[in-house]
Amino acid sequence: MEVLKNKDLINTDVGKRVHIVYSLSKDLGLPGFRIGAIYSNDKVVVSAATKMSSFGLISSQTQYLLSQILSDKKFTKNYLSENRRRLKQRHEMLEKALQKSSIKCLKSNAGLFSWVDMRGLLSSQTFEGEMELWKKIVYEVGLNISPGSSCHCSEPGWFRVCFANMSKETLDLAMQRLSSFVDSMPKTKDQIHRLKSLKKDLRKTKSLPKWVFTLSFTTTRSGMESM
Repeated sequence: MEVLKNKDLINTDVGKRVHIVYSLSKDLGLPGFRIGAIYSNDKVVVSAATKMSSFGLISSQTQYLLSQILSDKKFTKNYLSENRRRLKQRHEMLEKALQKSSIKCLKSNAGLFSWVDMRGLLSSQTFEGEMELWKKIVYEVGLNISPGSSCHCSEPGWFRVCFANMSKETLDLAMQRLSSFVDSMPKTKDQIHRLKSLKKDLRKTKSLPKWVFTLSFTTTRSGMESM
């Protein structure tokens, strides 16, 4: 919306095709509140959303509690600051633990998940090989991480790992299990070569394009912008 405003496109056909769906679950860690919003300049979309909202009304108690939280600027500022600090700490823990097993992550500066490169562990560079590895991690390691195919990734071997919904102790235990699993896996020559290549050349790890970071938002920044 800031881009549209700066380009004077809000009230144009382009502006009416941009719709923002947002919730407090991630930014404030309040998934249990079940509060979200749709922001649109299209009257048809707003009208439809208004009619649908009657099936999921937010209780008066929840609205009151949330208004008290957001009205307390000192608390909100401290909350977001602490949230950023903890997210950054968990993110660093995850990446350092994975690096010890020669597993790299997509370079990032925000988010609640890491995009983890496990291509070197696949029995075959296919989505069938990816699902085979995912099942091993679920049943043998006891960890459920999302295979890239479930996120519509076009290349097999990438996994989405969440580091924000657990304690430091739980994350440490999860990384110990995963590390032991990787170390114990019988590896083919192709897998060993791929793991060595990933370890030697960090530049091969994909990163987000520079233009992603050029926007300067004027609203209060969320805890996801910390890494």
